[in-house]
Amino acid sequence: MPNTITAPSPALFQQASYINGLWTNEGDGTFNTVIDKYHGTELARMPNATEAQMEEAIAAAYASRDMLRKLSAGERSAKLHTLADLIEERADALAQLIVQEGGKPIGYAKGEVARCIVTVRTAAAEALRFTGEQVAIDYGAGVGKTAFTKRFPIGVIGAITPFNFPLNLVLHKVAPAMAVGCPVVLKPAPQAPLSAFALAAMLEEIGWPKGAFHVMLSGIPVAEKLVKDERIAMLSFTGSDKVGWHLKAICGKKKVALELGGNASVIIDEDTDLANAAKAVAMGANLYAGQTCISTQRIYVVKSVHDQFRDLLAKEFGELKSGDPNDPAVSVGPIIDKGHFERIGSWVGEAVKGGANVLAGGKAIDAERNIYAATLLSHTKPEMKVNCAEVFGPVAVIEAVTDFREAIAKVNDSNYGLQAGVYTNSIAHMKLAHEELEVGGIIINSIPGFRIDSMPYGGVKDSGLGREGLKYAMEEMSEPRLIVY
Repeated sequence: MPNTITAPSPALFQQASYINGLWTNEGDGTFNTVIDKYHGTELARMPNATEAQMEEAIAAAYASRDMLRKLSAGERSAKLHTLADLIEERADALAQLIVQEGGKPIGYAKGEVARCIVTVRTAAAEALRFTGEQVAIDYGAGVGKTAFTKRFPIGVIGAITPFNFPLNLVLHKVAPAMAVGCPVVLKPAPQAPLSAFALAAMLEEIGWPKGAFHVMLSGIPVAEKLVKDERIAMLSFTGSDKVGWHLKAICGKKKVALELGGNASVIIDEDTDLANAAKAVAMGANLYAGQTCISTQRIYVVKSVHDQFRDLLAKEFGELKSGDPNDPAVSVGPIIDKGHFERIGSWVGEAVKGGANVLAGGKAIDAERNIYAATLLSHTKPEMKVNCAEVFGPVAVIEAVTDFREAIAKVNDSNYGLQAGVYTNSIAHMKLAHEELEVGGIIINSIPGFRIDSMPYGGVKDSGLGREGLKYAMEEMSEPRLIVY
């Protein structure tokens, strides 16, 4: 039975911006209403910040740089461990908040909170061992010299985060910044911002220095001030490729890390355990209604096993449960908003009109609650949006390929390159995939949606720039300074 629905605890977050260590419900006079994505009820009404408030946040963050840099690694690590303890204590309430504001199925939401704890504790550990390197110069003109680098925080991080992991993707920016000693000004996604404000309340509770963290919602002109301001040393953005590349174009000389979209692929080789692969791929394409940037979207199956795998996969799609995300049995909950729900239906309709076959789903289940069926298509064309663009919904396409090399070519025939899954028991094919696939990560015998929070995560082509994962994000947020003597 679904869990009993309760309003989010008011102790988790404030209905206010957090600027320079203070909560304020004042803003530009407009508000962002956050709704329960399944029930449609109001959860909170958050103020949109003014340009003056953004200026105050940036100025305070900039002023806090030296103070934060002078905190010892031990002090930063201890604060992170205390934060992890708070998240662990409030895990159930935070998971419920994620279900309500994001529409994420409860099991997946609990998994996100568990990952948050790992993210923060990993950052705490990395804070203690993060260092530079000795540089080999004892030859030629450098004979008798010693050189090494020490890493220093780059400065203020401007962070913009998406709705789909409203706490963990915030922490993938905030935790490494805390570990290395960088202040943060955060603008979370308007559809699901409450987890970010809950984080602000926890940072206040643990005594993170005033001025070192700020969070607010705002309209586009105010958000662009965060992007353009020269006092921001680095922009860290996770979201759509269209917005990400626009922000890069207007951000000036600052460092940029972009974690953008994808139409992630999986290859099914002929020597694969087809039944287990079908279960994993079905879940990888539809969990959280496919609203992750490494959701399985394109499936390429070697011809000799295509028909068998197609039938197994269609059956698995049909058995997935859709509906109330509070129900532990549900995998496919609501799409984040009506606009995206209608776009997904439109793209599927265009594909079918263009000759695609529907093997599963292909229709809305509950239009009032924005629930779309787990959908599997075949006989698609490369130019169809369900193929070449990022659906960000519970839709996947399956096509036969002659052999493994053709599968690699099909995966690479994309503007994106985030992660790919490869099901094979051939060492030669595994090595070939590693050499030839144009993606940031190759996951062997699993779906492209596999992610451990410490691993380097990021893409190539339109999927972005830079890498996240605690140590790797800390490298992005710091600079080496060389000494020679």
